Amino acid sequence: MNKAVGIIPARWSSKRFPGKPLHLIAGKPLLQRVWERCRHAKNLDALIIATDDMRIAEAAFDWGAEVALTSPRHQSGTDRVAEVVRNAKQFAFVINIQGDEPLIDPYLIDRLVEKLRSDRKIDVVTAAHPFENPAEASSPHQVKVVVDATGRALYFSRAAIPFPRDPSKIRYLRHQGIYGFRRDALLQFVKWKRGPLERAESLEQLRALENGVIVHVLLTRHGTPGVDTPTDAEALERKLARAKGRTRLR
Repeated sequence: MNKAVGIIPARWSSKRFPGKPLHLIAGKPLLQRVWERCRHAKNLDALIIATDDMRIAEAAFDWGAEVALTSPRHQSGTDRVAEVVRNAKQFAFVINIQGDEPLIDPYLIDRLVEKLRSDRKIDVVTAAHPFENPAEASSPHQVKVVVDATGRALYFSRAAIPFPRDPSKIRYLRHQGIYGFRRDALLQFVKWKRGPLERAESLEQLRALENGVIVHVLLTRHGTPGVDTPTDAEALERKLARAKGRTRLR
């Protein structure tokens, strides 16, 4: 069993942006844009949208996506992904893809799958990249990660880590919220209770570290922007319009 599945959890309710998955960006729902990008990944054997909302499910069916209906009681997207995986035993590797990153790089998805397939010691893999603007590392909304010499995560934090004793020598890494799991590791992960570090930082990935799981971090040169608010959606729409304009001029 060597198959990989990409699962995009999507929910309607959001304090900052209700209905975000179906918000139109340049004429297409945000979630559809994510799904279309993921379809270019070569190492996925299946791609599933996991949701508890029929509005999202019906829209996704219309554009041709495979949809799994899940419980409305889940506290996180990872819990939603795990429910799908429990009933999809044919997949050894699971990529948990954020439903609000419409410019996600399909090659990054392929790299996550390749890392899991090539190294049996790794149960969880994620990604990070240097901040383009180091000043953004001070924002608690941007998650930082520090890694060891072999690429293993030492800690994730909303604080700027490591502490800049000499700021000129610090390279802050922004954590990108995409995860690759071995199936058994994911099902074990959602059984663990939230530990003190996870509760303090409100960062789910710390649960793995608190339970001794090695989390490998793939470093990329650049990241892709997420859409957390209507303002982010407007900025992305302007960016897509500029890119389309440049294409027409060529």
